[in-house]
Amino acid sequence: MKKTDQSHAQAEPHSNNNAAKLNKLRASVLGANDGIVSVAGIVAGVAGATNSKAIILTAGIAGLVAGALSMAAGEYVSVSSQRDTEKALLAKERLELEQYPEEELEELTAIYQSKGLKRESAELIAKELTEHDAYAAHIDAELNIDPNDLNNPWHAAIASSLAFLAGAAIPLLAIIVSTNETRLYVVFVSVIIALIITGILSAKAGGANKVVATIRVVIGGSLAMIVTYFIGKFFGSGSF
Repeated sequence: MKKTDQSHAQAEPHSNNNAAKLNKLRASVLGANDGIVSVAGIVAGVAGATNSKAIILTAGIAGLVAGALSMAAGEYVSVSSQRDTEKALLAKERLELEQYPEEELEELTAIYQSKGLKRESAELIAKELTEHDAYAAHIDAELNIDPNDLNNPWHAAIASSLAFLAGAAIPLLAIIVSTNETRLYVVFVSVIIALIITGILSAKAGGANKVVATIRVVIGGSLAMIVTYFIGKFFGSGSF
């Protein structure tokens, strides 16, 4: 292989481990984005109804805590369910290998045939892999699961919660450092800057177009703040 080919192969993220890392990064960025938009919407809405910094901060902190706990609980339940399903599939595969070894060998052969190999080549590879480690061969080809790298629900819950907290802290800090006259401007500008950063990071993690992803995130966050502000303004004025 040429040197340039080696460099290309090393640069390309082919492994499942790299894909998992990208998924975790994307989840963290999205969690931070949720924190930014959720709490920014809350403080903008309350700011539309009152000028009291104490009330606005109280509402924002309540939203921050509730959102972080909700994210943690939701991620824990989701990852726990996924982990249970993966464990059940692994146990089922091990049992089938013990009870139906010939059928499982044929199934593995068919999998490699479906990837474009001739019957003879697929059968040879399936037999060699089965002789080496039948269980590892099947869970890789059939399930694409690494039993030594199952997602930990506690890790996922904590990471999701921390990402939300990091994002939610931005509009709260903007409220703290701003005055009554500049509050909405400071919150809006700081949130837009934060959303631009998360939009770029999420696009980079997913390999998407940075400009399109950033515009989409910024528009969504801006609409959330504008809508909630006018809702707060309406109810705060007693017009209903």
